Amino acid sequence: MSDATEAKSKLIPITIDGQALEVEPGTLVIRAAEQIGITIPRFCDHPLLDPVAACRQCLVDVEGARKPVASCSEAVRPDMVIRTQETSEVARQYQESQLEFLLVNHPLDCPQCDKGGECPLQDQALKHGPGESRMYEKKRVFSKALPINAQIALDRERCVLCARCTRFSKQISGDPFIELFERGALEQVSIYGDQPYESYFAGNVVQICPVGALTSNSYRFGARPFDIRRIPGIAFHDASGANVRHDVRRGVIQRTLARTNLAVNEAWLDDKNRYGYAFVSHPDRLDTPLVRGGTGALERATWVSAVDTAAEKLTAAIDADGPGSVAILTGGRLTDEDAYAVSRFARDVVGTDHVDFRTSPQADDLAVLPTIAGDHDVTYDVVEQAPVVVVAGLEPHEELPLLFLRMRKAWRQHNQKIVVVGPVLGRLEEIAWQWIPTEAGGEAAALQALADGAEELAPIIDVLGDGTDLSRAPAVVLAGERLAASPGALPAAKALAEARGAGFAWVPRRPGARGAIEAGLLPGTLPGGRPLDAPGPVAEAWGRVPTEPGLDATGILQAVVDGTITTLWLIGVDPVADFDDPDLARRALEVAPTVIASDTLPTESVRRADVVFPVTAPPERVGSFTSWEGRRQAWPQAVGAVGQSLQDWDVVRQVARSMGTDLGWETANDVRREAAPLMAPTPERGASTATATEIDQPADTDGLTAVYLPILLQGGRMLTGAKELVDSRPAPSIWVNPADAGTAIDGHTVAVTGDRGSVDLVLRVTPAVAPGTVVLPRIHAGDIGRNGITIADAQPAEPVAAGSANSNGGES
Repeated sequence: MSDATEAKSKLIPITIDGQALEVEPGTLVIRAAEQIGITIPRFCDHPLLDPVAACRQCLVDVEGARKPVASCSEAVRPDMVIRTQETSEVARQYQESQLEFLLVNHPLDCPQCDKGGECPLQDQALKHGPGESRMYEKKRVFSKALPINAQIALDRERCVLCARCTRFSKQISGDPFIELFERGALEQVSIYGDQPYESYFAGNVVQICPVGALTSNSYRFGARPFDIRRIPGIAFHDASGANVRHDVRRGVIQRTLARTNLAVNEAWLDDKNRYGYAFVSHPDRLDTPLVRGGTGALERATWVSAVDTAAEKLTAAIDADGPGSVAILTGGRLTDEDAYAVSRFARDVVGTDHVDFRTSPQADDLAVLPTIAGDHDVTYDVVEQAPVVVVAGLEPHEELPLLFLRMRKAWRQHNQKIVVVGPVLGRLEEIAWQWIPTEAGGEAAALQALADGAEELAPIIDVLGDGTDLSRAPAVVLAGERLAASPGALPAAKALAEARGAGFAWVPRRPGARGAIEAGLLPGTLPGGRPLDAPGPVAEAWGRVPTEPGLDATGILQAVVDGTITTLWLIGVDPVADFDDPDLARRALEVAPTVIASDTLPTESVRRADVVFPVTAPPERVGSFTSWEGRRQAWPQAVGAVGQSLQDWDVVRQVARSMGTDLGWETANDVRREAAPLMAPTPERGASTATATEIDQPADTDGLTAVYLPILLQGGRMLTGAKELVDSRPAPSIWVNPADAGTAIDGHTVAVTGDRGSVDLVLRVTPAVAPGTVVLPRIHAGDIGRNGITIADAQPAEPVAAGSANSNGGES
C-alpha cells in the first residue's frame, strides 16, 4: 500500500450541512467546516490555542446528540452528521441566544471603542444576533480603564470571558500574570495587585482579543480601521524574520500587528517588534546632510555638497596613504541590499578590505561564519520538531523571543529535551531538560565533551544520538553570538553538530547580521562566503578585489588610534555605545582625521563625524532581511522618508559616482538583481583569510566574572519615542548564584563594581547562574568591565519605576 493510499484510508468520513467530506483524525468540527468554506461564529476559539469552549458561540446540531455541541472542542467521529447555523434552526437559535447573553452587560460604546470597525462581536451580532435587545436593567459597570501594565489597558465591562488572553499567557508565553477572577456575574479578567503583567509578548493578548476589552495605550483613540492603510512588513528589531503589518494614517505608523506566517512567527510578535516603531517619525530623526564647517560645528548642507565632501576626503586618503587607510564599520540594521552595496563599494571603489559588521569581533567568528553563508537547513519548524536542542551562547527569551516561543511550544507539546551549555541558564530554566554549567569562557570544553561522547555526559549523549537513526528528526545545535567570546566554542558547537548528525545554526540577534555574512561584510570574506583569495565570479562582476585581507572591527579602531587608518565610515553603528570597549572607540573617534557617519538618529559618533548622511528607517524604504534561518524576505515601503533621508545603498552609490565610479544601480531592485547570484549558496565558501586582532586578556583577579546579556528592552536607539514600551520593561538587574550573593539580599539594590567602574542594580539571586559568574545587562559592559566583579548591598530596592533604566545607546 502506498503512503498516499494508507493516509487516505485513515481519513474520517463526515457530513456537514449536506456536504460529504473526509478529514484527518482529531480534526475539530469547526476546522472541518472551514475546509468547505463554512464559517461558524466563535470568540474563544483560536487555532494556536488549546480549545476551551468558553464562549459557547460555536454551537452546532449533531445528529444523535442530546443537545447542541461546541464545535471548537468536539473532534470528528466516523459518519458524523453535522448541521451548522446555515441549515439548522436549532443551531441558529442557540447562537442567537448566546449572543444575546454576551450583549446583556456589554456597553454600547462602539463609536469610541478602539475595536470598532474590526470587531468580531459587532460582525457576529449583525449576522447572527437578535435584532433588538430585551435588556432594560442597568448594565454591569467597572472603573475604566484598568492598567494591566504601562502598555495595556483593560476595559473589563467589554470582556466576553473568552479566556484567549489567559490561555495565551499560560500556554504560549509562560507568563501567567493575567487570570480570570471571581465567579458568576462578577467574573472578570484581572491581575494581582502586586504582580503587573510583565511579559515580552503582552501585545499579543490585545491582538487576539475578540472585543475591545484589551487595548494598547500607544494606539488607544489613535485611528479607525477605515482611515488607515495596511502595509506588510518584516520585523526590523531582531533577526526573527517575523511578518508584520504596519497600519498607517496620514503617513505615520499608528500600530504594528503580527501578520500570520505559520512557518516563521505563526501569529505572534514580541513587544519590541510590535511597539518599537515610534522612532520612525520622531522629531530627533536626522533629516538633512551635515558637514563640519570652518567654525568646527556640524552645519546643514545639500546632498551634493555632502556627497562631494565625503568623496573628496576618501579620495585624498587613498591618494595619500593608499586604500588601506580607509575602513568601514556597519551595524546590524543594514538590509541585504545595503550590505551588498557597502561590500562592493569598499572592495571595488575604495580598494580596502577593512570592513566588519560585528560589534564584538572574536577570532572564532572568522573561521565559522563565512562557512554558513547560504545555509537554510535549520528553520523554526526544524527546531520545533527536533527531539533534542542544544543551546550555547544564546538566551532566546532576551535575544530572539519568537524562537523562545517555538522552543517552549515544542517542550510543552512533545516534551522536547533542551540542553543548555554555558554559565547562565536564564529564562530557559523553566523548560530546560539538562544544564551543563561552565565558567565564563568554558563552553568549548563542554561542547567538545559532548562531541567526543564523554562518559559523564552519557544520558545526554544517548538522547542526542549519532545521527544514524533516520526514523527520528535530527537534533539541533543553536549557537548564539555570545559564543564567539568563548575561545574555541563556536567551532566546537559546529563540530558537535557534525559529530552527532545534528543541524547547526548560528543565531544572531540583529536583523541584518545574517545578510551581512551573505554579502561579505567580514574582513577576508566576499559575498557568498568566498575567501578573499578565491573570489570566483565576484572578481568578474566587480572591477577589482583587494588581495590583502583587512582588519576586524577591533583592529580597525586600534589602527585609527595608531594612525594607520585615517578615514572611518560608520554606517548604522555607534562604536561608543555598541562596542564592548567604548574607551577604544572614543579614542579612535577623537584622533581620526576623517569620520563619516550614516544613521537615522543622532549618536555620540554622529556628533563627532565630519560628514553625516541621514538615512531611511526600514518602513520608509523597500528592502529585504535574511533571518537567522537564512530566509530572505522583502517588504514594500510603508511611509514616506523623513526629510531628505536616503537609503544606505543610494548614499554609497552617490559617493562612488562622485569618486568616478558608476556602480550601475538606480533602484534597490537593481542592487538585488546584481547581488542575488553572488550571495547565493556556493561550494566555494570557506573560512576568512583575515587574522583576528588579539585582545589582551586581563590577568586573573579576585572576584566574579561578568557575562553580559543584551536584555531585550534595555538600550537601543530604535526604542526612541516608544514611551509605553520603555515604561513596561522590568528594572535592570544583576543575576548571581546564591553561593556568590554573600550578605546581599535578593531584591535589594547592590553596587556592582568591576575593573572599569561601578553601577547600582537590583539583585536577583538565582541558581540559574553558574557559581563564579554574574549576569549583567549588556548596556553596562563599558561601565563595569568583565573581571574582578564584586557586589555590595547598598540599600533595599526602592519601588523602581518600570523602564527607569538608561535608554541611551546601543543598536536595536
